[in-house]
Order: sequence, then structure tokens, then C-alpha cells
Amino acid sequence: MDSSLAKILVIDDTKTNIEVLEGILCSEYDMYVALNGKKGILLTEKVKPDLILLDVMMPEMDGYETLRQMKAKGLVEDTPVIFLTAKADAKSEQTGLDLGAVDYIVKPFNPDLVRLRIKNQLEFKHQRDHLHELVDEKTRDLRKTLKVMLTSLGALAEYRDTDTGEHIKRTQVLVQMLAEKLMNHPDYSGAIPNRSYVDYYATAAPLHDIGKVGIPDEILHKPARLSDEERAFMSKHPQMGYDVLVNATRELADHPLVKIAAEIILNHHERWDGKGYPNGISGAEIPVGARLMAVADVYDALVSRRPYKEPLPHGTAVAEIASANGTQFDPGVVKAFMEIESSLPELYEKFKDGSI
Repeated sequence: MDSSLAKILVIDDTKTNIEVLEGILCSEYDMYVALNGKKGILLTEKVKPDLILLDVMMPEMDGYETLRQMKAKGLVEDTPVIFLTAKADAKSEQTGLDLGAVDYIVKPFNPDLVRLRIKNQLEFKHQRDHLHELVDEKTRDLRKTLKVMLTSLGALAEYRDTDTGEHIKRTQVLVQMLAEKLMNHPDYSGAIPNRSYVDYYATAAPLHDIGKVGIPDEILHKPARLSDEERAFMSKHPQMGYDVLVNATRELADHPLVKIAAEIILNHHERWDGKGYPNGISGAEIPVGARLMAVADVYDALVSRRPYKEPLPHGTAVAEIASANGTQFDPGVVKAFMEIESSLPELYEKFKDGSI
């Protein structure tokens, strides 16, 4: 068969009808035949035809039930189905069209009209397929543009502070590892349904401290612990960052990547027990991205040198995370962290030597 020709599947239990259709169509299309509905469904799965000609009156499974099962299996979402039948009453035709058939042709049929109707439906299908391709291409372009924009926005914090810049890179990898670990977990699959969302969380993570661009240098770079007043001012950075993102992405507010970024920025200092900031929300009220970020953020802060402290050993930092299980952190995220923690020292060595 010529692979460049459109594929037509005929499902009909009458061989005479099949022979007639093959005679008028085989010179223009690749023809496939099934003598009953069950075989027609199997052949549809295997061949993925461009159009289906379906008889109504067949033994065991009629054409209506055949189409119902095809639709239930998702086999004909983009495939036009034409009923070709001797049932000429209006009720039967309405039943066929209500099921999603694009046309209903009554036997005996005019060969030229059948050929023309098939040609028209295949042209419509080609136009729809091309439109879907254009939409998919534009969607991919939008994702790339949005990712570049958010990455550039996240880099603002790095320009203020090189320590913050390295922190951003490390926590991004940690968030990605945690999201991958929880992707198939029933409690998190709604928030992390697939690999695309893992990428969304990883892309959004570097933005978590974007609000620190609004913190004065004397506070941000203070080589000692902050005073209560300074700490109160620093605690405004989640809201500051959220406001920056919302204003920068107003036209794209409904995109899942933007939503996730906004949730992480605003809520990554919230606590599981409700004692965090800026809004004191707790438990499952805290978006999943912020829960991932909270663990990644604290672990990295513990094992990193800061102006006011020396880094803690990995084991001590892990113990600190464990001790805050169910108070500061989501227990499910802590469990995922414990499953990856043994790989972190080697990962951090790669950051030090610049291989990441």
C-alpha cells in the first residue's frame, strides 16, 4: 500500500457492499476491511485510519454500539466516521449523528456522491490537523518565551548577591528531585500530574526569593543576625516578590507555570503548623510547590555558609529537617526528602567543582 494515501476503514458484514466500496475507492485510498464491529475496533487501534465507513445493521454489535465503544476508548477523537446503511428513517439518522458521526449515507448510494463526501471530510480533517499543529507550535513557543522571561526575572536576585545566585541553582535542583519523587504519589498527583509539571516546578523555583530585590543592602548583606525590626522587614519579601511577578505576568496569569511560580514566591515561608508567614496558612492550604520549596530552601541554608554562620554537616542538616517533620514541613515532602538525601553530598560537590 502507498503510505502517502489516506487510510479508509470499511466496517460492514456484507461482502457485496465492501466490494462496491473498494471498487470506487481503492485507486485513491488505502483500504482496510472489517466484517464486524469487534474486528473494526481492533483494526482501528492498529491502523489508525483517516476515515471510517461504518454500517449500522451488523450481527452481535451494531454500528451504533461499535462507535460508542470506539469513542469510549478514545479511538476516533480526530477521525471522521460516516454511517453507510440501509436504515433510511430520520430517527436512525439522528441517532447516528448524535453519536458523533460526521455524515449519514443511505444505501443504495450514488458512488460519485460517496466519493465526494469522503473527499470533503478528509479535506476538513487535514485542515483541522494542520490547525492543531499550528496551535501546538504556538503553545511551545509561548512556553519557551515564558520560561526565558521567568528565568531572567529570577536572575535579578542573583545579581544582588552571588551567594543567593548559587542558592537559587541548588534549590532548583532539589525542588526538581522532590517533584519527580512525588509525581506518582496519590496525595500529590493532582498537583504534579506529569513530567511537564515537574519542569514547571523546577522553572519556578529560582523565583522564590525574587522579592529580596526590594530588601536594602544593609539588611540583605548584614554580616550578623538580623534585629527583630530587620527580620520583620525581611519577612516582607514573599509579598514583594509575588507583587513583582503578578505585575510582570498579568496577561499570562492563567498559565500553570505562572500560577506555580506565584504560589512558591508567596508561600515558601509558610509552615505546616500555621506559624509561618506572610499569611499563616497551614497544612494542605499551602500549595505543593511552596511545600517543596520550603524543604529545599531550609536544607540548602543549613549546609551553606552565610555571613552570620558556618555551614552544618549534611547529617546534621538532615536531622534538622527530620525534627521539623509535621511542624514546619509537610510530612510527605519530608519523606521524599529522606529518600533522596543520601545523594545530596555528591550533588553539592558537583556544584562546587562547577560541573552543574
